[in-house]
Amino acid sequence: MTTTASLASYLNSIDSSYSSPSSSSAASSSSSSGTSAASLQNEFLTLLTTQLQNQDPTNPMDSSQMVSQLAQISSVQGISDLNTTLSSLLSSYQSTQSMQATSLIGQQVLAAGNQIALSNSQGVGGVDLSGAASDVTVNVLDSSGNVVRTLDLGAQSAGQVGFTWDGTDNSGQTVADGNYQFSVSATGNGSSVTATPLSLTTVSSVSMNSGSVAVNTSNLGQVDLSQVYQVF
Repeated sequence: MTTTASLASYLNSIDSSYSSPSSSSAASSSSSSGTSAASLQNEFLTLLTTQLQNQDPTNPMDSSQMVSQLAQISSVQGISDLNTTLSSLLSSYQSTQSMQATSLIGQQVLAAGNQIALSNSQGVGGVDLSGAASDVTVNVLDSSGNVVRTLDLGAQSAGQVGFTWDGTDNSGQTVADGNYQFSVSATGNGSSVTATPLSLTTVSSVSMNSGSVAVNTSNLGQVDLSQVYQVF
């Protein structure tokens, strides 16, 4: 004889598979194996009908438990439908975002990175400050990590700050064009301020990276679209 406990156990097993953090993949797996939420609902109703037919007349099934179980199976169906809708919306959003990102190809952008390209004795970079700073210092480094030039940007407000480098070292001598790195330090009210270095680079192509849109750049490699701060 099918018991209320067995139905509850059955419900708990399928409900947990749809309400776990990986509910989307669980729902997809169930659908592919022929056990969608709809088929699970049919199985539950079959079990419930069997239970009603074979229940002890002197100890009938508690109606409140039956209502609760019906509500649970309905929630499973609802979660499955929601997963399907969200997956469709996510796919549509990613496709739209990817198409929009293609407009960046060939454009110069300011993105998170510590590279600075010196061309014709002209280098451009930036800094994103998490808060106001009383002093911001940029150190341009060569390939060996040696400081080539120190730039004092002074006091700056929170947000993005751009800077230029004229291609000279600390002694005033012109250095060779090429790729350099830079580091940033910032302080405010006696404590350090988070300073994210930003590099000027050119977008060469767009690609999907683990479900997110990324741009491929000339000197930073692959950069997530969320790490692009400005477009020129």
